[in-house]
Amino acid sequence: MNETSPIVFVVDDEASVCISLKRLLRSVGLEARTFASAQEFLRCERPNAPGCLILDVRLPGLSGLDLQEELATEKIDLPIVFITGHGDIPMSVRAMKAGAVEFLTKPFREQDLLEAIQRGIEQSRIMKRHNAEMRILQERYTLLTPREREVFPRVTSGLLNKQIAAELGATEKTIKVHRGQVMQKMKAESLADLIHMAEKLGIHSNESRSYGTKVL
Repeated sequence: MNETSPIVFVVDDEASVCISLKRLLRSVGLEARTFASAQEFLRCERPNAPGCLILDVRLPGLSGLDLQEELATEKIDLPIVFITGHGDIPMSVRAMKAGAVEFLTKPFREQDLLEAIQRGIEQSRIMKRHNAEMRILQERYTLLTPREREVFPRVTSGLLNKQIAAELGATEKTIKVHRGQVMQKMKAESLADLIHMAEKLGIHSNESRSYGTKVL
């Protein structure tokens, strides 16, 4: 399957900066979309493609740092490269602690910006692959019956069928059937594979309660 081409979003209230960055990005084969404010960016429709956000710190209305917080609150995974002509250490520390890829002060080297953008795009690709995998695992997990969800963590903790049967007050034969159903519904090829899935879903050994669904 061909991956959707990455998109770089640029939010800067200086039109000249937007034009310059758009030309730079196009020169290296990257699609760029520009916005004059954080509010304008939030209103736009963003395709489900890997990407990166080039964000000015000081903007009219919602600031760049405020937009970073807004995206985090809305669970929007979009790596951010900050650019500013009025940066200071507290700003950069706040941005980086909140997960920014880079914090560049104008004027900056084009190569430094391009390298930061590439890191952001690769980070976005990794996040999207992870989120897609998590959605598939969660969809499979919803197919399990309540009893199978009790059996799942006990199987991945290494308990034998007879031990699980004793804990749940069932026959060993019944547990064997449930175990097979868990493997089949989760599409696990081996116990090791099932254990790996349990770790990703946050299903802990010997816990019969359902895992906390992660918001993607």
